[in-house]
Parts: sequence; C-alpha cells; structure tokens
Amino acid sequence: MSVDAARAEEGFTSATASRVMRAACRAGGLDDEGAELIRLGENALFRLASVPVVVRVARGKEWLPKAQREVTVSRWLTGEGFPATRAVEDLEQPLLIEGHPVTFWHLIVEGDRKATYGELGGILRDLHAMTVPAGLDLPAYEPFDKSVLRLERAQIPADDKAFLRKRERELRDKFAELRFESPKGPVHGDAHVQNLMVNEQGQVILIDFEFFAFDHPEWDLMVTAVEHHSLGWQTGEQYADFVRAYGRDLYDWHGYDTLRGLQEFGMTTWLMQNVQEDEGTAAEYRRRMDGLRNDDAPRDWRPW
Repeated sequence: MSVDAARAEEGFTSATASRVMRAACRAGGLDDEGAELIRLGENALFRLASVPVVVRVARGKEWLPKAQREVTVSRWLTGEGFPATRAVEDLEQPLLIEGHPVTFWHLIVEGDRKATYGELGGILRDLHAMTVPAGLDLPAYEPFDKSVLRLERAQIPADDKAFLRKRERELRDKFAELRFESPKGPVHGDAHVQNLMVNEQGQVILIDFEFFAFDHPEWDLMVTAVEHHSLGWQTGEQYADFVRAYGRDLYDWHGYDTLRGLQEFGMTTWLMQNVQEDEGTAAEYRRRMDGLRNDDAPRDWRPW
C-alpha cells in the first residue's frame, strides 16, 4: 500500500490533523513548535505558540472550495468594517497539504465573557442586511452537502448508516416542498452562538465562514430556534433576547418542522465524524441517534 493510500484509510483524526498542520506551517514559513489542538470538529483548529495565529485543517480535498470561500468572505466582511475573523493577509491560502485544505487566521484573544444570544440575533440582523458585491460568487445554501461527505466516510455501524441514508431521503422530499417568502441575501450557514467570540476589547466577532451562502435568512435562524424549542439549550429569557434583537421567531413559520429535522440530522452527522476520538463523543452520538429514531421523544442531547 502506498503512503497516500495508507493515509486516506486512517481517516481524519487529531494525529492526522497534527501532521498536516506541521507540514502546512513549514510551507507557510511559520513555527509549529508548541502548537495546541483547540478543537476537532468539522475541521481541526490549532493555536500556534510562536505567533498569534490559528491554523485550520479541513478534512479532505472536497472541502477546498469551502476553504477558499472562507478566506474570500472574511476579506470582504473585514473590508466593509463588519466584525469578522480575519484571515492572515500576507500568506497565499488555502494551502493543500496531503489532500487537506489549510488556512491561517489571526488569533482572537478572548475577553472575560461569552457572547450572548441577544448579540447573536443582532449580528445576524446586520449580516442579513448587507449587500453582496458584484463579483463575490456565493452558492445557495445546500443542507445536504455536508451529510453526503460525512456518510461516505463515517466509521459507524452499518444499520446506523442505512437509517441515516433513509432519513436523508425523507428530508430531501420535505425540503423539495419547502416554500420561502423571505428575500435572499448573505447567510452564515452555521449560525450558532459558539461561532461568536468576544475579544479583550469587548467586541463581538463572527467566525467560521465555510458554509457562507446567498440564500434565505431562515437557514441562520433555524439553528438557535431548534436549540431552544427542540433541545432546550437556552432559557426562555435567552431565546427572547435573540428574537427581540433579530425581530423574528422562526418557530412561528410553517417550515419550522422541516428545518428542525434538517438541523437535528446535521448535528448528528457532524458528531458522527469523531466517534473514534473518545467514548464521550461516541456516547453522545448514540444518544442523538436514539433521538432521531423517535421523532416524538424528548431530546436529552448535550451541547458539544
């Protein structure tokens, strides 16, 4: 077996991502000594010790267009004065290392508090009001592109994979019947409160643009609406702050149940990617699968 074939078979683990990160730093002229893995999710994120930079390693070459989009969107938003995470300017990126797109971002030094749901509602309201400039080619939001790639590579039991493929087909049918009344505009595509950071100066900054799109704002509102109405992850006061800041509660919309199904499916397939990392992740994946198999059961899912 060739080296490349062996690496393809090993999957995307923290060890794989670390190796890619080190090679990318060498290619970019950065020192990786003391780099720390800070998150393994859709991507692996590393904080460098030598300079205030975060290195983002994607799962495979299929993610290259998303990595390119992230950098482009970041540069557009920061150029407009929007509070967005900044790609490192003097580096040609993304790099493609062993088939993994790698991008480099200025470290956001966090202050002493987390972003609030009211701030999330406000920043989404401001984002959705922006005008996308000519020449910035953004795709439509695609609710299934992530799940297709995830299911292809998933290291899960065969009956789980069969169930998830069936659920995907059912959701595609419901999605085909969905009708929006709102105008299209820029949407974040993964608009949960963890994608806001508060820096030392107290400024709230939007991060993570790989699913940025030109589409209906409901795609951004569904995340917090489902987290509250289905999962109970926010208090009534927190959710009321979000609705008040944005000006709309998606729960009142006729398409909420379809978006709820899409969001819960996406949350489960996202976690599914890392079941091999530790038993805690595997246990939460099983909890979410149990929930998907019974639509009417209470959701005791945990934030991850």
